[in-house]
Amino acid sequence: MKFNIYGRFQVEVNRNDERWTVYRSDGGKRSRMADVVIPSDIEGHEVAIFLDDLFHEYARFGETVEGLPE
Repeated sequence: MKFNIYGRFQVEVNRNDERWTVYRSDGGKRSRMADVVIPSDIEGHEVAIFLDDLFHEYARFGETVEGLPE
């Protein structure tokens, strides 16, 4: 799953072995965001909400985390 974080950067979130892994995408490069930990009990449809809660300090009024097409 890919997400646009308030137009500032993009992240890709993958689920492997019951764990979520988060990568930051910039200019065609991808780097792991080891400091971003999504609890394993979060369901796929809840990931955008979790990211919005986590990164809310980057948002301007009315902005939300948006899912991107794969």
